[in-house]
Amino acid sequence: MASLRDLGLSEYEARAYRALLDTGPTTAKELSRASDVPMGRIYDVLNALEQYNLVRSQASSRPKKYVAVEPDTALDRLLEDKKRELEEKAEQYEGIVADLSEELDAAEPVEEQFWTAAVGPQESADLLLERVAAADERVVMVASDEIPGIDVVDVGVQVAEHLAEALERGVEVQLLMTPALVDALPRRVGEIYQELLSPHPDCSVRVSESITGTFNLIDDTEVCIQVPSPLEKGGALAMIDLKDPEFAAEVETEVRPRWDEAEPLSV
Repeated sequence: MASLRDLGLSEYEARAYRALLDTGPTTAKELSRASDVPMGRIYDVLNALEQYNLVRSQASSRPKKYVAVEPDTALDRLLEDKKRELEEKAEQYEGIVADLSEELDAAEPVEEQFWTAAVGPQESADLLLERVAAADERVVMVASDEIPGIDVVDVGVQVAEHLAEALERGVEVQLLMTPALVDALPRRVGEIYQELLSPHPDCSVRVSESITGTFNLIDDTEVCIQVPSPLEKGGALAMIDLKDPEFAAEVETEVRPRWDEAEPLSV
């Protein structure tokens, strides 16, 4: 159940505010009794509520009286305070991430073979998005089929957005697809292509009927290979990510003539 404490008030502050709504204008002593807030704490609680702009006081009366701000106004003020607090936290975390990014990027990468695998359609898509986000120089995506079992709209949009972000980082993007796959992609993916990818000078898309597999070349050192399912025709079992410059060079050698022979995508 929702509580004023969820918006930042303490237990005593929430009790005092609720009691003020019931009592109307009242003194601190009377409010202490009505709210079960100890008399030794009531003035601190009222001061805090005033800082939140949830109560108003009548200083000219003796003893001083307090009245609650209307609930709609009070809740709006608490909400704005929380939003402001979250924005400040977000800026703080963004600064931490920026500092850590510089620190961690300064470390020399270990150049040795490494591979990992993600099993399942969605896990495979997540691994691909991760590796595209890590690209520094070049992404070559070769795709012949849709991946069954995933949300084509959601994942297609995410891939397009990740590629757009890669282009903004100065990464060259090359996409090689079958005409059938181009036709199968959702309209939203096409819209993102036209808005963000197509106008960029470092992005090129070509189509070819000769593509038979689905894989991705990252920075000429890493290959993400889709492993087909042995049980479902056209299905995907897993995605293997292999970091091996020599193997990546072999893949590049195989892809290059197919790319040269492919036709530029006409929109």
